[in-house]
Amino acid sequence: MLKPYSNAEPSLGGLGNLRRLTYFVSVVETGSFTAAAERLGITKAVVSQQVARLESEFRTSLLVRTTRKVQPTEAGQAFYLRCAMILREAEEAFDELAEGSTEPSGTLRLTVPFDYGVGVVVPVIAAFMQRHPACKVDAILSDQTLNIMSGNIELAIRVGWLAETGLQARKIGSFRQLLVASATMAPQVAGLTRPQDIARLPFVANTALREHLRWSFSLNETEREEVTVQASVFLDATLAVRAAVCQGMGLSVLPDYAVEDDLVTGRLIQVLPQWRLPAGGIHAVFPAARFRPAKVRAFVDLLAEREQQRRALHGTDPQVNRTEFRGGSFD
Repeated sequence: MLKPYSNAEPSLGGLGNLRRLTYFVSVVETGSFTAAAERLGITKAVVSQQVARLESEFRTSLLVRTTRKVQPTEAGQAFYLRCAMILREAEEAFDELAEGSTEPSGTLRLTVPFDYGVGVVVPVIAAFMQRHPACKVDAILSDQTLNIMSGNIELAIRVGWLAETGLQARKIGSFRQLLVASATMAPQVAGLTRPQDIARLPFVANTALREHLRWSFSLNETEREEVTVQASVFLDATLAVRAAVCQGMGLSVLPDYAVEDDLVTGRLIQVLPQWRLPAGGIHAVFPAARFRPAKVRAFVDLLAEREQQRRALHGTDPQVNRTEFRGGSFD
């Protein structure tokens, strides 16, 4: 454990030390003193000064500063993990104290995949802010699966198939995977009768997926076909794949929430609609805890409500499970 040298300046009291930890954690998570100051609502000078005093007091370099980004040193990364845990416990203690309040308040910190975040979650954030003006939202839109146990994240929205253990999860919806093409490719896909037929057509591959070239289709309980496509374009983001398909660069498989509007307007068409691909789940995932803050519960309820509306409008209603599960893997 780090201990200050005897000739160091006297440290701040308990509350001041917690503030320092907050400043340091914010810099690590945002990668910038400026961004950390904006998140905290204070000046950059205060953040920089307090983090510098922390390093000076313990005679330890915690951050590596470059012209582009601030990154933790090895000691800084270890210190960050402990600090994030301490701050999360402190925030949970305050939340537990205020749990009796039915009105959500405070900052909700969440992470969500970029495509689902842009298309579905951002509008829900707007509605949440209108409904609960005492709340703020700090959202990380990223296709990386962030570890919510090591950071100051209260809620993660996972889209797909869960495999995480030691966490709590609630299924709030589901999505279908759809084989789609641009309306300009209608003559090319009009004669297709089976999934194997798509192997001869250009395909846009989403390399963010583990299996982006092999697809398993089913017509009924017994008739199934696996297809290995020949991709001509490889992209690493769902929204980029959607844009390429809209430009007529080839067929692709996309989640329904990413292409619903395009199908309604006729910009995209569904190919082989009678053949189905595996459906995925949409889950709200939380760090293991004895209680859930009102702001988290309110946001998840609102997102589940919007998911039900979305599925009722565009397809079959999902089987939504309102129970929170502990541990295990989800399919």
